[in-house]
Formats: sequence, structure tokens, C-alpha cells
Amino acid sequence: MAGHKGAVTVATNMAGRGTDIMLGGNVEFLADAQLRKQGLDPVETADEYTAAWPKALAEAEQSVAAEKQEVIDAGGLAVIGTERHDSRRIDNQLRGRSGRQGDPGASRFYLSLEDDLMRLFKGDWVKWVLETMRIPDDVPIENKRITSQVASAQALVEEQNFESRKNILKYDDVMNSQRTVVYRDRRQVLEGLDLRDRVVGMIERVVGDYVKAATEGAPSDWDFDALWTALGTLYPVSVSKPDGASGGVDAAKLEAMLVEDALSSYAKRESDLGEEVIRELERRVVLSVLDRKWREHLYEMDYLREGIGLRAYSQRDPLVEYQREGFDLFTAMMESIAEESVGYLFNLDVQINEDGEGDDGTHVSAKGLESDAAPRDLTYSAPSEDGSAVIVGSSQSDSDAEGDRARQTAAKNKARQKAKAQKQSRKRNR
Repeated sequence: MAGHKGAVTVATNMAGRGTDIMLGGNVEFLADAQLRKQGLDPVETADEYTAAWPKALAEAEQSVAAEKQEVIDAGGLAVIGTERHDSRRIDNQLRGRSGRQGDPGASRFYLSLEDDLMRLFKGDWVKWVLETMRIPDDVPIENKRITSQVASAQALVEEQNFESRKNILKYDDVMNSQRTVVYRDRRQVLEGLDLRDRVVGMIERVVGDYVKAATEGAPSDWDFDALWTALGTLYPVSVSKPDGASGGVDAAKLEAMLVEDALSSYAKRESDLGEEVIRELERRVVLSVLDRKWREHLYEMDYLREGIGLRAYSQRDPLVEYQREGFDLFTAMMESIAEESVGYLFNLDVQINEDGEGDDGTHVSAKGLESDAAPRDLTYSAPSEDGSAVIVGSSQSDSDAEGDRARQTAAKNKARQKAKAQKQSRKRNR
């Protein structure tokens, strides 16, 4: 009913887009309301509604034209603002309400020195001006200097909000760069790219990292037992472990020998399974490990983002700390993906089904790679005909829903614990 003579419309915050306030009322809305009173509906009785629409529209135009002239004679639409918004754009949109469609109107805004806008920015100066000029409380302030100071305060708030959004965008850029790398690798797997060269690189990096970690420090401190035990969890090691003191063992030669042994073992596994099967297994393993590790990484980054602002108390830039630790977490994730993928490729018990539905008739399956075949019930809430909330599609038991929530909570807690452990490890290394 906004725009009618004597009508008062109260809005907490009115945007510039949407329905215009037309003096005298909205013709189409009035015609639609009249037809609905007659029992006509554009969906239920579409033919009758369409036939009666021209007559109802003409009658609404006549009534609106007469009332519009009365509203114009009274001065048009009056916009009264109880405060000034932090953004000048919102105030201008409210002022524009009184001038839409070329109609006349006026606007008046009321401002208190106790409003947040004035209290945080220009309140002291405006208060000094009012006391100096001795302006009574019931006299409108139309001094251009005061108006400009209010606009200046709004500009400061807008600049502050802009900086805040720009800072948030910098945090998002960290995740976006990581997301680009992960999605690029994932897309290559889904498109059926040959991953042999990538897997070979993983084997070389993982075995090399194992050897470098075990051969740090003095040769007398090298632990070959731990190295061979760790490598044994990845692939069947055929190289004999050095006996006695490690004084005559060169770390670089040892690394090259073990990498060559791992590649030979992988070539033997490829010949046993067949090139076609091993290529499919590589894609399945890398995709499965990548998806799982990426989900865990997202939990870790959320946990890091929650408390990164506290670094400012120690005179550290939170954004720089977030970028540095986010890069460390991402690097650890990529290393973990390579390590687990290599372990799965060597140790999975692969079953080959020649009657698969694929184009080549071969289906590769292994324990731990199969997705959950049971369909999950999806539930959602929606309003019923009387307006009350109902749950639709709820065939899943409460215990299953509680189990899903428990698994999500456990995953988040695991990510937090992992992030804490990595942080403590970095502190010890420093």
C-alpha cells in the first residue's frame, strides 16, 4: 500500500532495487489484488484470470490516476530517515525513493551525536560547532559544513569496510591458489591422463625423502634398521641392509640404489598386473587419496584461520603468518598424498573383473577404493501448506544422522590435533 494517500511505510533498511513506490499505488498490484478477491488465480484459473485482466487493469489505472494527483498536490512522497547509514549509497537510495518515476517529494534525515557514525568519527567536532553556534534542539541543521563532515565520516567507514573486505580477499587468495593446484591435478586424473611419469616421480621423491631423513647428522647416528622398516611399509625392499658401522656408506649412493630398487619393484608389479590394469589403478588410487587429503586440509585451514588474528598481539602480521603456515600445511599435504599413493600402489590387493561394464571390459577393484554403494538418504526442511516447518525425505534413522555428525566432528578434531602437532614440531625445530 506504499504510495497511497496517507499511507505510512516503515522499513528497517530499503535497498535501491526492487519495486518502486508509485504515487497513488501500483497499478498491476491493485489489479491482481482485485482479481484475487473475486476468486481468480493466475495458476489455478489461468484462462479466467487472463480474460478478466484487461478490465481490472483499466479500472486500477483510473483509480490510481485520481489518487496520484491528490498525493502530488499534498507534496508527494516524504522519506524520513531516523539515522544516517554507514554507506552514502544507502542514503542516496533512500532519497531516491522520493523522486522515482519523476514524482515530487522530499527527504529528511535525523542524526544524533550518540549514533555510532558520529560517536566514532566526527562527533566531537560537530558537538563543538553546535555549542558554538548555539543552535536550538528543535531547529534543523542545514549547514553545509556539518553535512560535509557527516559525509566525510561515512567515507571513512566505507574506506574501513573496503579495507576489511580487501584483507579478507587476501586470505581467500591463499586458499584459491591451493585450490587451483589441487583441482588441476584432479581434473587430469578424471580426464584419464597417463599418470605413470607422475607416479615414478612420487616414488623417487618419497624414497629419497626417507633416505635423507634417516641419513641426517653424523654417519654414526644413521639408523638403517628404522630406514629399512619404513621402506618395508612402502614396497618390498630387495637391497641388503648395510652391516656394521656406516662409515663406508655414501648417502647419495644409498639413495640412488634404493630409488632404483623401488622403481624396479614397481616395474615388476606393472608386469604382473598388466599395463592397462596398473594405469587404471594409478588413477583410482591418486584420486581417492587426493580427495581425502584435500578434505582434511580444508579442516586444517579452517582451524588455522580461526585463531590467526591473535598473532597480531605478538607483533606479527596475521596475513603473512597465514600464508606461511598455509604453505607449510599444503606442502605437507602434497607429500602425504605422494607417500600414501605409493604405499597403496605397491600393497593393494587388486582384483580384476573382466566382465566389467567399461568400454574395455575390465574393472579394477581393491579394498579401500570402493565407494559406498548404499545410497544416502537426503533430508531437507521446507514449509508446509500451513506455514509450519516439516522435514522432507527423512527415511534415514536418527542413529545414522548422529553417526554422520559424529564422523564430521571427529574429522575436524583430527585436523585440529594434526595442526597443533605440526605447529609444536616447527617450534621445536626453531
